[in-house]
Amino acid sequence: MLPSATRSHQTTPFIDALFTATSATCITGLTTVNTAAHWSFFGQSIIIMLVEIGGLGFMTFSVLPFVLLKRKVDLTTRLLIKESLNFEKLADVGSVLKYVIGLSLIIQSLGAALLFVDFYPRYGFTHGFFMSLFHAVSAFCNAGFDLFGNSLESQQNDPYLILIVSALIIAGGLGFLVWRDLLLYKRRNRLSLHTKLALSTSGVLLLGAFLLFLLTEDNLAVIAPNTGGFNRLVSTFFLAVTPRTAGITTVPYSQLSIAGILLTIVLMFIGGTPGSTAGGIKTTTLGLLTLQSWAILRGNQDVEFGHRRFTERNIQRALMLVFISLVLVVTATMILTATETIPEKYGLEYVIFEVISAFSTAGMSMGLTPHLTVIGKLIIMLLMFLGRVGIYTVMFTVLNANHPQKGYRYPAENVMIG
Repeated sequence: MLPSATRSHQTTPFIDALFTATSATCITGLTTVNTAAHWSFFGQSIIIMLVEIGGLGFMTFSVLPFVLLKRKVDLTTRLLIKESLNFEKLADVGSVLKYVIGLSLIIQSLGAALLFVDFYPRYGFTHGFFMSLFHAVSAFCNAGFDLFGNSLESQQNDPYLILIVSALIIAGGLGFLVWRDLLLYKRRNRLSLHTKLALSTSGVLLLGAFLLFLLTEDNLAVIAPNTGGFNRLVSTFFLAVTPRTAGITTVPYSQLSIAGILLTIVLMFIGGTPGSTAGGIKTTTLGLLTLQSWAILRGNQDVEFGHRRFTERNIQRALMLVFISLVLVVTATMILTATETIPEKYGLEYVIFEVISAFSTAGMSMGLTPHLTVIGKLIIMLLMFLGRVGIYTVMFTVLNANHPQKGYRYPAENVMIG
């Protein structure tokens, strides 16, 4: 809220400053003010620092001083880190934490260096360096903040920039544990079940979305004029990548076809991989429920993948996550349809797009966020917070705070389904 944080040297209203801070910390990218036009260098620096903290996770930064000073981390903190980063073993916390921070810095530094090649001739050394660093961190953390004023819509004819940003988005959305498995594959000669399922689901989603966008967005040449055949393929590929909660856009989503908007909503709701900078219900949840449905339809008792069997608790957790997420999205949509004004040319998709974008920390918008009422801003902020912290974490903490375990079980009975 400091006057020095804005270009006009005027104080930003509390609700807008809080909204921006929430969006940055929850690595979403939705904004009520234009990041490039409203905030000064100081304000933009605050935003990108919050993005970095949100991307690597609160627990990572809380334990970083212990790692740097080579102090032991107490058991409570280790347990919290284990849950927040989805570690399987408590012993992994210290070693993996160093790996998470190191790998993140390496990928972001490499991304910034590659972007600097493109930005230096245009902006000079100082401004080009800041632009490169800002967009590398924003893309890797799947945050969606930009300094162009219109995301990458003005960069449609720069396939180099789009492909570098795409690579950073995918790298951040895969998750730290997946990267660790891939980097240690030669030594271990195996991949974990989590990595196999995450890579398989991500690959199918990316390829499937690319092909579907090619079919649905045949008018992409109209939306993005002066783009050749190769540039159109790159823009279509980016349409498949960015809904994985990245929030960076090359075309205005208000001009996509209804089929393209629906596909984007589905991709945003799914999101990225657990333990990554992405949001959504996660790719492994979708993969697990798909395998569960296939097993039931074939009459199999066990849900199997990669010569392993999933536990019942794993499947129940996935079902619970999807159910609560849908309830939350529907409830928020109903509230916003009552409090916000929908333009005549739009329908319900105008609100649903924004709700799922906030909940999945995707950060893409059809134009609603800058015009939100105070109630609307509070709802979107709550969705961003829940989406980043995690539905399961929040619900489990609230419902199990003082809930004793029962020492008995009722008899089992079936009801009709379907």
